[in-house]
Amino acid sequence: MAIFVDKNTRLVTQGITGKHGAFHTARGIEYGTKVVAGVTPGKGGQAVTETPEGNPLKDNNGNAVSVP
Repeated sequence: MAIFVDKNTRLVTQGITGKHGAFHTARGIEYGTKVVAGVTPGKGGQAVTETPEGNPLKDNNGNAVSVP
């Protein structure tokens, strides 16, 4: 299975409120990644790195998981 990521890719970060999730999301934004949302169970409504925080992943259209 090929995964194509280009300038039009929109990213959802799972675990955005964690140390690694927040760090890598912020670095991605600095390099031009289009982060559209972040999700962490029970923390909906917060804003992390100016990215909206949602509760359930099913509320979002797409998803990418990155494990540092």
